Amino acid sequence: MSTLDGNSHRDAGRPYLRYTPDVEVQQPDEAALTAEILDVMARSNHVAFERHRHAVRDAHAKSHGILTGELVISDGLPAHLQQGIFARPAVYPVVVRLSSAPGDIHSDTVPAPRGMAIKVLGVEGERLLPEDAGGNQDFLLVNIPVLSFGTIQAYRQLVGLLEKNARNPAFLQRALAGAARGIESAAEAVGLTPGATLRGLARDNAHLLGETYHSMAALRFGDHVAKISAAPLSANVRALTGKEIGPVDDGTMRDLVVEHFRTEGAEYQLRAQLCTDLAAMPVEDASVLWPDDISPHQPVATLRLPPQDAYSPARRVYGDDVLSFNPWHGIQEHRPLGSIMRVRIAAYERSSARRHALNARPRVEPTSIEQIPD
Repeated sequence: MSTLDGNSHRDAGRPYLRYTPDVEVQQPDEAALTAEILDVMARSNHVAFERHRHAVRDAHAKSHGILTGELVISDGLPAHLQQGIFARPAVYPVVVRLSSAPGDIHSDTVPAPRGMAIKVLGVEGERLLPEDAGGNQDFLLVNIPVLSFGTIQAYRQLVGLLEKNARNPAFLQRALAGAARGIESAAEAVGLTPGATLRGLARDNAHLLGETYHSMAALRFGDHVAKISAAPLSANVRALTGKEIGPVDDGTMRDLVVEHFRTEGAEYQLRAQLCTDLAAMPVEDASVLWPDDISPHQPVATLRLPPQDAYSPARRVYGDDVLSFNPWHGIQEHRPLGSIMRVRIAAYERSSARRHALNARPRVEPTSIEQIPD
């Protein structure tokens, strides 16, 4: 689909693709692949449950901090950015969960992608899922801009690999990181530039508060299509970008978060990268990096997190065992897009239902920040 036809919107000389349902394309055998993925994930999650005798998430099982704060929607945004929850200036309470990507709990000595899940409370709009009676909008972000297994076909291969190694997830993660470092070095030796996913897997542990976090896959952005990211904004977290953290033990990431927020806050800039061309910026393949030179990341809001106890026992239990973060918790104007996101409709619901049932915990969608324990 060309961005220069009647289905695009031009602003400041830059054409932005107009959202229509046909930006998504059902993939061959998508229903069968989805069913296979769900079955494999359930089996892998059962292995983790038997290990811990406690149910954890299928992904981002290990948390490093549960934070509260506010999302300040910028005033004076241009018309193409006044979309969805960003349509007008506002201040929303938020809950943020920092995590590591694997679907099991292992030592921080094992390099892994980091996650930032943001739950925006009190959002108005038509809900994505009829059974979702809440009023919140979730954004799930990871510190790698693309998903290496970015199609449903490739994702089926990934979950099969994870299942084979479910009884030794730390070994698998170390092997992936070691292989990535070797490939990265070999690529650089012959003058090639490693891809974003490879760099993410290959790098050593860095301070997670200095990272930039990405939606990886696309979502509807009101009239348009976009990817969302959160980048360090305040000087104290910008100073942590790329900072290696030295010796690492099992709980280093948690300790870093707790130590920082004991005396300091943090601010992140929430940004939208709008799609201009489905060929260069595909929706159905989340492994493709959207080029900044075609469409830059544009600020839309500020995430403010004040000093606080980031990981009290009560808050840890609430964040890990009671709360759910789901890209399909939200409004139609921020509909997740692409086959990877469509898989997540059932995947996240099944994972959450199983986790809450096994742990005998209620499923709560908070309506007030006062519900979050100190």
